[in-house]
Amino acid sequence: YTERTIPRAVEGRPFENKTTFTFKVDDYNEYFLNQLFELLTEYGPIHEVWFDGAHPKRKGGQTYNYLAWKKLIKALAPKAVIFGKEDIRWCGNEAGKTRDTEWNVIPYTQNPMEMNSFPDLTNESLGSREDLYKGKYLHYQQAETNTSIREGWFYRDDEDQKVRSADDVFDIYERSVGGNSTFLLNIPPNRDGKFSPTDVSVLQDVGKRINETYKANLLSAAQGPKEVLDNDLSTFKLLGDDTNEIVLEAAKPITFNRLAIQEAIGTHGERVEKHALDIWVDNAWQEIASATNIGYKRILRFPEVTAKKVRLRILESRFYPAIANISAHFYASRPPQLSLERSVDGEVSIMPKKDTFGWKPHGEDIAGNINSGYSIRYTTDGSEPTAASTIYNGPFAISSGEVKAVAEVNGKLGSVASQMFGIVKKDWKATGEDSVMGEHESKNAFDGNASTYWSSEAKGKNHYITIDLGEEYTITGFAYTPQTDSSEGMIEAGTVFASSNGQNWSPIEDFRFGNLINDPTTRTHMFHQGVNTRYVRVESKEIAGNGKTAAIAELDFLVE
Repeated sequence: YTERTIPRAVEGRPFENKTTFTFKVDDYNEYFLNQLFELLTEYGPIHEVWFDGAHPKRKGGQTYNYLAWKKLIKALAPKAVIFGKEDIRWCGNEAGKTRDTEWNVIPYTQNPMEMNSFPDLTNESLGSREDLYKGKYLHYQQAETNTSIREGWFYRDDEDQKVRSADDVFDIYERSVGGNSTFLLNIPPNRDGKFSPTDVSVLQDVGKRINETYKANLLSAAQGPKEVLDNDLSTFKLLGDDTNEIVLEAAKPITFNRLAIQEAIGTHGERVEKHALDIWVDNAWQEIASATNIGYKRILRFPEVTAKKVRLRILESRFYPAIANISAHFYASRPPQLSLERSVDGEVSIMPKKDTFGWKPHGEDIAGNINSGYSIRYTTDGSEPTAASTIYNGPFAISSGEVKAVAEVNGKLGSVASQMFGIVKKDWKATGEDSVMGEHESKNAFDGNASTYWSSEAKGKNHYITIDLGEEYTITGFAYTPQTDSSEGMIEAGTVFASSNGQNWSPIEDFRFGNLINDPTTRTHMFHQGVNTRYVRVESKEIAGNGKTAAIAELDFLVE
């Protein structure tokens, strides 16, 4: 370690910013500080400096002199916050998953303003009273929920690399920003140095939803403490021993399904530990939502309600709560698209269409989160479902036939989803295939789970699978569901064969499905006439995109 001047003077390379620093550092830290100087002075204002979880090389005893880095950052970019250090901490995952309770007042045994390195803080108890008692310093260090709009941090392509839906991004926004954390969404540029049109479309949709939902406070003119209605975090209503609630009354009933609450954290810190929201209905208070802490912001989401009076109750707190803002909002819920599945035992399940985004799943019920209070109606006789059709309460048995379903929210019906179900698959057995690729066994082609699939080896366009249906049926057609992990193996054309003994085969019909890569949905082919058979064989003749492997997520054989 020797004394170095930052930036290092280089002949013919002057810096417009003439500030210099003197640090006692080694070659690596000098190199790093010179890079930081350039980044913070020559590319416009910087608002966040993001340190990933890199560690110094153990060989040779390398160390990072973060205190020197911080001094330079604070001098050159005074408005910038530092991620991974004392300003902002990692939320603990890259999936967009959030905690139900996210405290930002964090206990430390050392003074965080003097620390050189910061470990990841991911315990569920982080910020709890029990943890606070163990600390010598209490430090405000906000969580950052960071994830990517694409599968991975970098752009690969617009064909196979999936992009989060607008529903997903909007849900993460409300859970993170409305859960006392910051939302950082990675949007990687494509090979032209631009954002992909697919990504832009999602962002525009999400931005429109945020603006339409949160641009106005439906309680702005309500009667009640003005400090919580002026959209000013420096004013607040301080609750005390005499009251733990705030009541707001609008001039006329308002319809809303979101309530945003903010504490005056700049002057009073984070105090609320548990709270509830009530509305005045039929001359009585009715609780419609509850949650734990509030902090900078909590967004409560609930089914659409209409009321004139609302009440915020603070149920538990760390000293007297200081409430800075309360605002009511209406999100125009969209009935989710539905999908239908049937188990090998013949039980039909209806649910919101599963998101195909497969990178680091967060496990959230996206449709349920943003569209609280939706219901599902269905029919089994081929008729179109309406708001008066049977309500779906759970899986039901059907031996064969068509099921149609629609989601309803606040009187609005979504698009109708339909699925033709054939023979129940519990007695089916795979009796042969030309090849198997890895774990993608032939039984996956009829296990009732479209996320698993049979795949052949990449040997060409001609592949086959044979199945014993368990007994003889008169089959009238079949349905093919392609796998959607990628665009590989989609069977574009082929032939279905029948056999009474599994040895001697007769062709039933040729089939052809188009546009599978762009629209990888279930396809149905009806035969010109029914065929009695126990054994069936599906052979591929053409693979979409001139592929060399065949894949089947689900096969269904239809009966009259």
